[in-house]
Amino acid sequence: MNYPFPPGAPNLTRSFLDRLRTGYDTFRVTRRERRSRAETIIQPIREIRPLAATDVPLIFVTHNDIALLFAFIQHYRQLGVTRFICVDDVSTDGTREALLNEPDVDLWTSPVRFGEARRGRNWRESLFSRYGLDRWYLNVDSDEFLVYDDCFNQPLSSLIRMLEGQNLKRMAAPMLDMYPKLSEFDAMPSSVDKPWQFSRYFDGDSYVARIKKRGVSVRGGPRGRKFGENNELIKYPLIYWDGACLFGSSLHQPLPYGRNFPSVWGAILHFKFFTNYKAKISEAVEGKQHFNSSEHYQKMMDVLHREGEIDFTYAKSICYEGPQQLVSRGYMTKIDFPQRG
Repeated sequence: MNYPFPPGAPNLTRSFLDRLRTGYDTFRVTRRERRSRAETIIQPIREIRPLAATDVPLIFVTHNDIALLFAFIQHYRQLGVTRFICVDDVSTDGTREALLNEPDVDLWTSPVRFGEARRGRNWRESLFSRYGLDRWYLNVDSDEFLVYDDCFNQPLSSLIRMLEGQNLKRMAAPMLDMYPKLSEFDAMPSSVDKPWQFSRYFDGDSYVARIKKRGVSVRGGPRGRKFGENNELIKYPLIYWDGACLFGSSLHQPLPYGRNFPSVWGAILHFKFFTNYKAKISEAVEGKQHFNSSEHYQKMMDVLHREGEIDFTYAKSICYEGPQQLVSRGYMTKIDFPQRG
C-alpha cells in the first residue's frame, strides 16, 4: 500500500487467513499481557473530578514541553476536548506549574520514570481504567497535534459519531514529522501561536506503508531518510477504550489487533523538531528513557556534533498549508460527517 495513498479510502482488504492470523496473535499477546500486568503507581496532584458522559477527554504524557504546551492545549480545545488528563514526567521547565493553572487539566505524577512505565504505556492504561472504560479518548503526546478532514469546522464529537456509524473503534493517524528550513531557523517569529508557523515542512515521498498482521504500518519520513531509522509512525490517537484493549508491546499496535485496520485516517503533526530540538535531543540521550536507551536520539546527536545543525529539507519537502492539503495529497481520508440535527 502506498503512503500517501491516492485520494480516497486506503485499500486494507485482507484475506480470511490474514484475519485468522490477526485473531490468533491478539489471543496470544492478550493472554501474555494479562498474566504479566503489574499496577503502576500514579498519583493526582490535586482533586480529580469524574468524567461526565458528554466529556471528550484527552490523555497525554509530557516532559519539559513548555515551548509547545499552550499551543497544544489551545489546539485541542478548538477541536472540542473538554478535559485534559496528563502524567507529567518530572518536568523542570515550568510545564507542571503551567498545567496547574489550567482548570480543565487533571495532573498526575508517578514515582517511576517514563522508561520504567514501559515508555508511558502503563500510565495510560491506568488512567483509562480510573476514568472509565467503554468510552472514547484521545491519546497523544504533548508534541503531537491531530488533524483530520475539516477538523476546524467538525468537532471531535461529530468525528466520533461518524466512526460509530461505521462500526469503527479507532482512527488511524500516521505521524508526519514537521521541520523548519535551516535557512529560516534564525528568522523565527517572536510569537508563534501554532507550531506549524515555524516547523512548516514535511516529507512528500519518503514514507512507506505495509499491511501487517497486527495492523497497518507506516515508516520512513525524515528520520528514515536522514538517519536510516525504521521507527513505527502509525498511531490510533482517537480510540474507544473497553475491556478488550491493552497496549501490549507498543502504543503503535494496541490490542485487539483486529481494530487496527480502519478506513478513516487523520494525521498527527509531530513537532519533535521544533525550536528547542537540540536541547530535547541532548536531554533524551542523557536520560535514556526512550526505546533501546534512546538509540535513535544518539544518532541525531552524532549529526549535531558533526554538523552543528540538522538540515531536514530535501527536494520533495512540502510546506504545510492546512488539513485539506493533507486530504488532497492522500495523507488522510476525506470524511463524510453525519448531518447535525
